[in-house]
Amino acid sequence: MDSSELYHVKQQFILGAYKPLISLALPPESSPDYVPTLVYQARAHLALNDPSAALSLLPTDSEDVTIKATSSLAHYIAAATPPSDENSEAAEAALEELRDLIVEIEGDDLEASERDKWLVRVLAGTAFARSGEVEEALETLGLNEDNRASVEAVALIVQIFLSINRPDLARREYEKCKKWAEDDLLLQLIESTINLVTGKEGYSDCNSFYTEQLANPSLSSTKLLTARGVTRLLRGEVSEAKSDLEEAISQGGADGETVAAYAVAATLRPSKKGEGDEWWSKLTQEFPNHPLVNDVSEKAGLFDEAAAKFNVPSLPTVTV
Repeated sequence: MDSSELYHVKQQFILGAYKPLISLALPPESSPDYVPTLVYQARAHLALNDPSAALSLLPTDSEDVTIKATSSLAHYIAAATPPSDENSEAAEAALEELRDLIVEIEGDDLEASERDKWLVRVLAGTAFARSGEVEEALETLGLNEDNRASVEAVALIVQIFLSINRPDLARREYEKCKKWAEDDLLLQLIESTINLVTGKEGYSDCNSFYTEQLANPSLSSTKLLTARGVTRLLRGEVSEAKSDLEEAISQGGADGETVAAYAVAATLRPSKKGEGDEWWSKLTQEFPNHPLVNDVSEKAGLFDEAAAKFNVPSLPTVTV
């Protein structure tokens, strides 16, 4: 059973309170909480797209499989962001390291807990999913295994299915997970994420979950603020959505998701002239590979293609 300190660290990571988590002092190296806390902090850096900070935390000579897997994931993200032919060799090398670790944890000689082994699978599955190897990611995460015992693995499987527009499969995994998992925080987050994507009951369930978590005085999460802002935006509560998103940005949470959501909100209900264009420009310049930017660019290209095929007839002339 986790200590209260480690439970709080885990809670912060699950709910996206990455910056407060990073600022926590590490426990003594002799503490059983040391390695798990170190790994959570490194993963928080990775969630903030800062692999160099994660690598600076992790010892290079450790034999702990969770530290090695986290390090390999950090090397992959560093090499794959932004993608380039020059970095592709380093990215593939990091993926091979993770594949080797999967083989290692499946052997009989490794002394590691089942929880640590599952964490290695989650970290490897994250890298495989990011690299576009969806089938390998799902296999690594134990899709269709009857003895799966990691809610975090289920959470990642759900995210993968949602990313390929299969909310039906995502909900199926969630319903299966409820049969063996405790009703913990991550399970509630999985349900809220599915409801946010599908719009179940007018987004009321996910909105209530985000509001409940944001009421926790010991938690400060820009991710939760953004999630509730998006939920309110989908419910048509544009002013309330802008308020959440502005607060997230003021707390240093101006990531791609928050900026994209605010650009939409500012377009729907601008507080000043040109606000929507200003935030759209910010999104395209700072996050050019964001899915919303790619989607709009693709649709603009299709419109131009269709317009080029349309011949505008000449205006009739009137003779007197």
